[in-house]
Amino acid sequence: MKRTHHCAQLTPSDLHTTVSLAGWVDSVRDHGGIIFVDLRDRQGITQVKFDTNLRAEAALLKAESVIAVTGKVELRPEAMMNKNLPTGQVELDASELVVHNISETPPFPLTDAGGDKVNEDLRLTYRYLDLRRPKMRKNLLTRHRATKAVRDYFDAQEFIEVETPALFKSTPEGAREYLVPSRIHPGEFYALSQSPQQFKQILMVAGVEKYFQIARCFRDEDLRSDRQMEFTQIDVEASFIDREGIYTLFEGMLKKVWQEVLQHDLPTPFPRLAYHDAMNRYGVDKPDTRFALELVDLSDTFKTSGFKVFASTIAAGGCVKAFNAKGLADITQGEIGALEEIAKSLGAKGLAFIKVEAGEWKSPIVKFFSEAEKAALTQKLSIADGDIIFFAAATWDRACAILGRTRLEAAQLLVKRGRMTIRADQWNFLWVVDFPLMSYDEETKRYVATHHPFTAPVPEDTALIDSDPKAVRGQHYDVVLNGMELGGGSIRIHQPALQKKIFEDVLKIPADVVESRFGYMLKAFTYGAPPHGGIAFGLDRMVALLCGTTSIRDVIAFPKTQKAQDLMAQSPTPVTAKQLKDLHIQTVIPPQ
Repeated sequence: MKRTHHCAQLTPSDLHTTVSLAGWVDSVRDHGGIIFVDLRDRQGITQVKFDTNLRAEAALLKAESVIAVTGKVELRPEAMMNKNLPTGQVELDASELVVHNISETPPFPLTDAGGDKVNEDLRLTYRYLDLRRPKMRKNLLTRHRATKAVRDYFDAQEFIEVETPALFKSTPEGAREYLVPSRIHPGEFYALSQSPQQFKQILMVAGVEKYFQIARCFRDEDLRSDRQMEFTQIDVEASFIDREGIYTLFEGMLKKVWQEVLQHDLPTPFPRLAYHDAMNRYGVDKPDTRFALELVDLSDTFKTSGFKVFASTIAAGGCVKAFNAKGLADITQGEIGALEEIAKSLGAKGLAFIKVEAGEWKSPIVKFFSEAEKAALTQKLSIADGDIIFFAAATWDRACAILGRTRLEAAQLLVKRGRMTIRADQWNFLWVVDFPLMSYDEETKRYVATHHPFTAPVPEDTALIDSDPKAVRGQHYDVVLNGMELGGGSIRIHQPALQKKIFEDVLKIPADVVESRFGYMLKAFTYGAPPHGGIAFGLDRMVALLCGTTSIRDVIAFPKTQKAQDLMAQSPTPVTAKQLKDLHIQTVIPPQ
C-alpha cells in the first residue's frame, strides 16, 4: 500500500477522494462498535474510522503500532470536529488496513508532558521512543533548519565546504583526547580531532581563501548539560580578513539563522565588551546581560578601612568588589548557606553580606565601617530598604569569579520571587574582545595561551611579547548569548618566525617538540601564508537556545549521558582479546 498523503494534509477539499496513509497508532477509541484511531506520522495526526468488516481487526490495535490504511475522506459530524488539528474537520473512513507491526506497551508516555516526568536515563535507554515525542521531533527539525540556514548563508558568501580528517595526531597540550591505536604502526596512535584548527589554517595556505565545515569534534572531558564528548561545530576560516570582517560575517549568519528558524529579526551590530570590562562588571567573560546586578569595585573606598580583612587584601594587591541584589533582603538562611558553599568552592573563606531592612544595616561587618565608608557604599551601590549587598575580598580574578557566580544565583532567587524577569526569548548577543594573549600558570610557572597558540597579538601590543607577555592582548573574540559562549575565534599568526617565537620563547615548548608537533605547519607558512582568521560556533549550543532547552542532549539525536555512556546501545563495552592483539595493546584494569 503506497502512502498518498501525510497525516496533517487532508482538508475538506479532499472530501470523497480515496487516499492512503501510513504511520503510528497514536490512540484507539471504541465508540459504540465503531473504532476510531488517531494515526500519526511526523507531520501530524488524522482520525481514521473503522466499522463493518474492519472493526474487529482495528480493535486489536495498540498504541504505537505501525499500520497503513486506505479509505475515503469524509466530513466529521459538527460536534466531533477538532479545531486544534489541521485535519480536525475530516476523517478517513477505512476500507483497507495493513498492520506492519504491533507495538509492545511503551515504558513511558510518549507525550511531551509524560516524557518530561520520567528519568532521563530511561528516555535515553529507549531513545527511539523518546524521539517520537512532539517536542523532540521539533528539536530535530529545528536543528535541520538551523544547519541548512548556515550552509545556505556561507554558500551565498562564496565559502567552500571542505571535510577535514577526524583521525589526527595527538596534541597533548590541549584538552584530553580520544586516542585511536594504529594496527599498521604498532605502538603509535591517532587522536580523534578536537577541532579542525590546523587543517583549516593549512587550507588558507592552500589558497582556498573561504572555508567552512559542519564539523564533528571529540574531547575526552567531563560531560555537563552544555558539553558532550562528541559535538558539532560550525567551523569557518577566511583569508584577507580582519576582526571587523569576522564580526560582520557572523552577525549576518546569526541574523539569517534566527530569521529562518524563529522568524525573528536580530538587531545588528552586536554590542562589544572588552574582556576586562566584562570581568569587572559581571565577574565572568560570558556575561548574561539580560539583567543588571553589576559588580562595583570598592578598593578605593576600603584601602585604609578599619576593617582589616578588606584593607589587608587591598594592600596585598587584591581588591574588594560587591554588588547589590536589590529586593533580596528576605533571602532565607538556607539560601544564604547555599551561596556560601558556592563561594567556598571558588576559593572564598565565606561570603560577606549586608542586609538592609527597615532602615537598618544588618551584618557582623558593619560595625567596622566608618560613616564615610557607609555613605560611599550607599552612593556607589544605590542601597535602599529591602536590598542585600554581597562582597568579595580576594585577588582580582578570584573576586570576579566568586561574585560572578553569586550574581547568577541571586538573579534566579529574584526570578523565583517574581521580582525579576529573565526571558528565554530575549536574545542579548555580544562580542567579548581583547582577551589577554597569555595567562600565567602558577602551577607550572610558565605562560599558557589563553585561547590557543595560533592567535595573533593585537598589532600595537606585539612589542611587549618579550618584556611583558601578560600585557599583550590577543585578536581573540567570543560570541556570547544570554550567559552562554556560542563560539570563539581569532585572527591567526601567519608569519612563521612569530609563530615559532610564541611556541619556543613564550610558551617554552622545546624546539624538538615544536618540530614534531607543528613542524609541517611552520613549513607550510614559509610558502606564502596569507593573513587569515576564523571562528568556531557550537551548533549544539545554538540549537539548544533556539529550542528553549538548557541541555544540548535534547537537541542531539543520540547523546551520551553525564557518565559518557550510550544507554541505548550499551557502550562503551569491553572488546575481545583478538581485537587488542591486532592493535598490539594490553589493558590493565586498576583494582577498585
